[in-house]
This record gives sequence, structure tokens and C-alpha cells, in this order.
Amino acid sequence: MSLMIIIIFLVISVVSVQIMSKRTKEFLHMVQLEGYLADHYLKWLSMNKKRAYSLSKEEMTIKKPLVMTQRATRLNRANFILSAVIIALPGLLIYTITNNTIVGGVFLLIGIAGVYYYQPIIIAGAAMIMKPIEDNINMGFYRSAQNKIKTREDLSVVGITGSFGKTSTKFIVGTILSQKFSVLNTPESYNTPMGLSKVINNDLKDDHEVFVAEMGAKKIGEIREVAQLAQPKIGILTSIGPVHIETFKNIDNIMKTKYELIEELPTDGVAVFNYDNEFIRKLADKTFKEKMLYGLENVDKLDIYAEDIVVTENGSEFTLRDKEGSSIRCTTRLLGKHNIYNLLAGACASKILGLTLEEISKGIEKVEPIEHRLNLIESASGVIIIDDAFNSNPVGTKAALDVLSQFKEGRKIIVTPGMIELGEMEESANHEFGVNIGKVCDFVILVGEQRTKPIYKGLMDTLFNPSNIFIVNNLQEATEQIGRITKAKDVVLFENDLPDNYSE
Repeated sequence: MSLMIIIIFLVISVVSVQIMSKRTKEFLHMVQLEGYLADHYLKWLSMNKKRAYSLSKEEMTIKKPLVMTQRATRLNRANFILSAVIIALPGLLIYTITNNTIVGGVFLLIGIAGVYYYQPIIIAGAAMIMKPIEDNINMGFYRSAQNKIKTREDLSVVGITGSFGKTSTKFIVGTILSQKFSVLNTPESYNTPMGLSKVINNDLKDDHEVFVAEMGAKKIGEIREVAQLAQPKIGILTSIGPVHIETFKNIDNIMKTKYELIEELPTDGVAVFNYDNEFIRKLADKTFKEKMLYGLENVDKLDIYAEDIVVTENGSEFTLRDKEGSSIRCTTRLLGKHNIYNLLAGACASKILGLTLEEISKGIEKVEPIEHRLNLIESASGVIIIDDAFNSNPVGTKAALDVLSQFKEGRKIIVTPGMIELGEMEESANHEFGVNIGKVCDFVILVGEQRTKPIYKGLMDTLFNPSNIFIVNNLQEATEQIGRITKAKDVVLFENDLPDNYSE
């Protein structure tokens, strides 16, 4: 075989891979959304074959675009090399056997077409090849961050986990503690070992006195991993419920995983529990470490609680009390009674670190509404928007509808694609969601015909007017429908927004 033939085959292969880069990046994006886990991505692929292998696609609105991080760049390069090899190898082998350039060229073209079509599965292969390399790189970042925390004996670390409410609680804790300390929060939903490692390595400075770390998980052992990294002295359990049930399988596994945070606390650490949550109550009762309990019920057993609660469409007022008998009136712009639980968690962490009730109350007043979590937006048209588009769950939907019911003027409209990642209970949970919507809303806009069928059935079970239900394909169509039916003072709730790796 001549060197020239080899070069021609390789050049054609490389150029072909370059041309198909747009298709490649679509699936690189999906791998990134699935946390670079090949098994999770392959599961997505099996559930989205039509979307993956269709060669004529509609342009989709991307909510969370591909970020070409160093890891994404490495995977893209690995996929590029693997694809080029797959394209070139058959043609070169056939040419070697037959010494026929035309036959070799035909197999080269077949290789190009095959790689283009099967790009979704090839990138999974590249992810598998890169896994041991990435694990080694990640362990280096992890150990560096872990050692940095170990050298900071002056640093107080607050770890927060729960099925829901952990991101809101994180920002609340950070805001209240900022009354007295220099605080670093993990940004947005950075709650994985690599997310925390990045924040610790890049953003934690010598003058930070408190580090507030959100800790997320989709399977047993993951909270332990992030807890061993951040080494919190205060651990907060906000809630336990049926979230990520597809991967956890049952509530018992969720309880075990969340409790890993408490197990990893040092002997002088303090565990903070939402005692009103039935699953957390069981964990709190078996805990013999120092603990602080918060809630609204069974106040005789609580260390921090709220009474005389007044919830309005503009926020809430309540009296914050502790078991020593002290109290103070607090006001917040956060919507919904459920947010008072998150504020109580913040009050517990703050009291442990020495803040007075007066300082805690001032911090609560300064807490800003958190984006995509019951965030109130007033539009130029006079229509009120409630943005609750972040990862909905059964408890969250009830809380959002409760907030919507507080509005006394205008008609109530909900836009939702329903809830996901609830495993076998997904259909029944969405049916109940539909029943609850029917009790509160005047108009309903369902995004996606197939996934929202249980919601529609729930609405029909409440004898909801079918003329007031609109089924659309995407958020753009939903927005257009809102424009046709709304008028000033109407209230529109955006409840959940499916991520880019979910479709009909």
C-alpha cells in the first residue's frame, strides 16, 4: 500500500469528521447534561432513538447550552480520533486485501456514512475510553481541594442536602451569615464532587470565614463523597421525598444517601434537621450527635420554629422563636409557606455560628428571591409571572399552587410539562398534579402532548373546562398562547421546565 493512499484516506476521514462536527456537538451536549456518565447517556439514547437518529431535525431552543470545558474538549478530541479511525480503517483494510482503490474508496464512503449516522453511539464509546483518564484527572482536583479545606482550621463549612430546597437554603444561609462573616457559597447548582472541587480550588480565599456547600446525589455514596471533600462541621437536611427515584429506586435509599452527610460530621459537628418531614424525623430521632431541630409543628420538641405566620402574594411575616423563649418578628420577600422552612434552616446554622436573633432577622429581610424558584416577575403588560421553572417535584408543585392561590386579582394560568425522574410513581404524581391544578387554575397550558396525559386526566377528574386547556409542543408556542389569553393582573405560573435532554 502506498503512503499516498494512506494519506488520502486519512485526510478524507479527518475532513469528513470535521464536516459532521455540528451533529457531534449535539450529542456531546447530551453527554455533558448526563454528567459524562456513559451509562446514563446510553439510557437517554435508548429513550430518544427517534430524536438521535433522525437526520432531518427541527431547530430546538436550547435552555442550557453546551459549555466547552476542558473535559468537553478532551472528549470531543477523543471522539474525533475514534470517528476518523472508524472511517479510515475499513477502507484501508479492503484496499490492502484487494489492492483496488475503487473498492477501498467505496468502503471509505460507507465508513463516512456509518460514522455520521451512528455518531450518537460512537461518542458513548469515546466517553468510555476517556473514563479512566478523566477519573485520574478528577481525583487530582478532588485531593487538591480536600487538602485545601484540611489546612483551614479557621474555616466553618456548612453542608446542605435534601431532595428539594437545598439550593434555596444554601443562598438563604449565605445571606444571613453574611451579616457577620465573609461567606463563600457554591454557585447555582454546583453540588457534585467536581463542582465543589472547582469552587474550592479556584474561589475559596484565605479571608473567607464560612463556606456553604450544596451537596447533591443521584445514588448511594455520592453525598459521602462530597462530604469527605468539603468536611462540614454543620450538616443540614432540608427534605426527603421522591426525587431522582429512577436512580434511587425507593425512599429508603434516598434516606440512606442523605444521612451520609450526618454520618460524616466530626464528633463536634452539629446536625440540623427539618423535623416536620416524616422521613427526616426518623433520621433525627436515631441521631446521637449534637443536633438542632426546626419546623412549624411539634414546637415543644424544636430548637427553632416559626409562629403567627402571615403569607401573602408579596411574601411572608412570621415570629421566629427558639427553645430558650426568645423571639423576633421577621419579614421576607420569598413566596410561599414552604420557604419559611428554608429560612428556619438558615436561622439554625446562623445561631450555631453565634448570630443573635436580631442579626438573623436582618439577614432574613435581605434574602433575595432565587431565580427560577418562585421568582415573581411583573411584565410591562401588567401580567404577573411566577417563575418556578427549576426541577419540579410533588411537594414543590403543591407549594407553587399554594402561592398561586394567594393572588386575589386576575385569572390564574399555569404552564407546565409535568414532573420527571419519579420512576414508577411519575404517572400517578402527575395525575395528582392535574387534580390540584384543577382546584386552583382558570387556564392550563400543557407542554408536550404525550408526557402531560396524566395531568390532563387529573384535570378531567375535577370536571375542568376542556376549552381552557391548551396543549403545545414547546415553550415558544406556550408563550404565544399566553399572549392570546392573558390580560392585566392575570397571574401566570411557569412550573417546571424540562432540561434539554428530555423530550416527548
